[in-house]
Amino acid sequence: MQDHETVAYSLPAMDDAQRIERARSMRDRLKERRTCRYFSDAPVPREVIEAAIEAAGTAPNGANHQPWHFAVVSSPEKKRAIREAAEAEERAFYAGKASEEWLDALAPLGTDADKPFLETAPWLIVVFAQRKGGIAEDGKTQNYYVNESVGIACGMLISTLHEAGLATLTHTPSPMGFLREICERPEYEKPLMVIVAGLPAEGATVPKHALEKKPLSTISSWL
Repeated sequence: MQDHETVAYSLPAMDDAQRIERARSMRDRLKERRTCRYFSDAPVPREVIEAAIEAAGTAPNGANHQPWHFAVVSSPEKKRAIREAAEAEERAFYAGKASEEWLDALAPLGTDADKPFLETAPWLIVVFAQRKGGIAEDGKTQNYYVNESVGIACGMLISTLHEAGLATLTHTPSPMGFLREICERPEYEKPLMVIVAGLPAEGATVPKHALEKKPLSTISSWL
């Protein structure tokens, strides 16, 4: 016996052949997604970013508290501040904070402390996990499964941006406290990542190593 209000659950009607086709079509589109490190400064309509964030906001989450905030940065001054702070942390990372094993793992991707995309791309979406707030965002109510919930939302956000024909990059400087200050967010919010979004620069390339993906037989088991 249910003691809470409900609405009917609905899905578009389709047969098994259609479900297989839809799943494979989505798989094939997402397999085209690549992290981009070379962005154009060409503008992208705000409506694209708004729609992608709205899609992310439908992600499953703990107790329906929706424990996320997306700070969207387009101001040149804010982007410059983020880049300067991020590069300071990255220089420390590459100069000694990272182990040799970690640096060896990154070597095939060609990453370094320079992050020009943080200034060049038209949009930076700084993702915050809300440890407190609840659905009313009162800053006091406990939230649950916060990292899991925000992680799912980020995946849906990136997938929607890709579907809209945008290049993306996830950037996770460590520590990230400076993002809270620059984006003027409260102490109970924890910055998790920066999602860079825009169009790729002319002649943009992807490291060949990034194309190596584990096969289905490795990433799944059927019990």
